[in-house]
Amino acid sequence: MKFEILTIFPEILDSYIEKGMIRIAQEKKIVSFKMHNLRDYAVDNHGTVDDRPYGGGPGQVMMVEPIYKALKKIRRAKKSKIILLSAKGKTWNQQMAQKFSKLDQLIFICPRYEGHDERILEFVDEEISIGNYVLTGGELGAAVIIDSVTRLIPGVLGKIESLDEESHSTPGYLEYPQYSRPEVFTYRRGLNQKNKKTKKQVTKRLKVPEVLLSGHHKKIAEWRKEKSKN
Repeated sequence: MKFEILTIFPEILDSYIEKGMIRIAQEKKIVSFKMHNLRDYAVDNHGTVDDRPYGGGPGQVMMVEPIYKALKKIRRAKKSKIILLSAKGKTWNQQMAQKFSKLDQLIFICPRYEGHDERILEFVDEEISIGNYVLTGGELGAAVIIDSVTRLIPGVLGKIESLDEESHSTPGYLEYPQYSRPEVFTYRRGLNQKNKKTKKQVTKRLKVPEVLLSGHHKKIAEWRKEKSKN
């Protein structure tokens, strides 16, 4: 999978893609990244990529021309999509991540400022939002999509079976609770008593559900099915 990111801040995601699962996926040659600085495609020698909106109003609007010129320079793969990060787009979900993980290339346009020239939509395949809120730029949205797609590509995760029962693997499904060592976690919690200067210490013991310690696979499967949510 090739990820191509059009942005005015080409180094903004460096620390993220150089760590953890995504770094390992790059080392395995499963994914690759290329950042495209939109200022390299500016309409003048000053690196201008935004201008005032027609009709008036606050802020600056990302111009169509630098984005169009940058897209023309990118060699498209056979299975490829151009994504515009936008608060007006379709809301990203796990089913979209599964679908996109089968592609060969994702190209992200990351607007800044007040928004983007609407004519940019002429050159994109998908307009996507990662939630019902507004960010200062599309780069974080691109990172969310990249992360959720990359982990679904075969060879990235150690055990592909871990994807089968995770939350949102099917619409509406939420995974059962998970526990690890120790079997009993003990801690002391202080309680402030009203109108008293002293503080009582209460010992709390948090136990792993007995069924998970039983070794009875059928009962464990039944418990997990009961605790998961659809």
